[in-house]
Amino acid sequence: MIDVAQTSPDPVLAGAEDVARAAALDLAGAADVGDHLGVEREGELVVTHLFACTRLGYLGWRWSVTLSRALDSDVPTVNEAVLLPGEEAIVAPSWVPYKERLQPGDLSPGDLLPVEDEDPRLVPTYSFGDDPLDSDAKAQVRQVAQDLGLGRVRTLSIEGTDMAAVRWYEGDGGPESPLAKNAPESCWSCGFLVRICGHLADTFGVCANGNANDDGRVVSFDHGCGAHSEVKLARKQQPIPVPDHVFDTLTDDEFVSL
Repeated sequence: MIDVAQTSPDPVLAGAEDVARAAALDLAGAADVGDHLGVEREGELVVTHLFACTRLGYLGWRWSVTLSRALDSDVPTVNEAVLLPGEEAIVAPSWVPYKERLQPGDLSPGDLLPVEDEDPRLVPTYSFGDDPLDSDAKAQVRQVAQDLGLGRVRTLSIEGTDMAAVRWYEGDGGPESPLAKNAPESCWSCGFLVRICGHLADTFGVCANGNANDDGRVVSFDHGCGAHSEVKLARKQQPIPVPDHVFDTLTDDEFVSL
């Protein structure tokens, strides 16, 4: 059985609407405080009175005044009075850090986008080589020494590589793009596909067809487009050949032969 006393607001505090309104008026002024909207139970001896906000630009907001009292007293005390948004209030969108808002193409010349020291996409080069095709341990050591001395301090981690692969595969250069779904052939068999090396070499390459939409971009092997190197037009798709010029031999016009 539900104890009504545990769910209903304290009757003394619930009836102290005038005290709550006085607190709201002291905070906002008579012109900005509207009708009483109700009472909400916050605790055993704590309630909140809600009043409509009539201030311009604050449609759906409400004045929230919290009252409480001592167990042995019937005198309400104002704990807090604030302006809060209701369910239909217009509020600013949640803050999103700038790094999460950035999209490809947002950086302008001169802009800097530093990488955090603990970025999970990167690891020290000595802890994770970036050439899985190299089985020679000595060659791997030489590569590490080169990176530590004159080359890169960090390289892609397994997590960073996987994130790039998913992003590329699900993007415009992957198999689900409209261009790929309507392509006659896949990129893996195209003569314009430039192979890459490293952990992504088995799935991706770079398009080198200057007439293709993806020229200079990473594409998956199962991507494709209409500019495939082996595409052939059917006879009905080929342009109609232009006939030779016809000369009028019935007149005395002179023609200059080039």
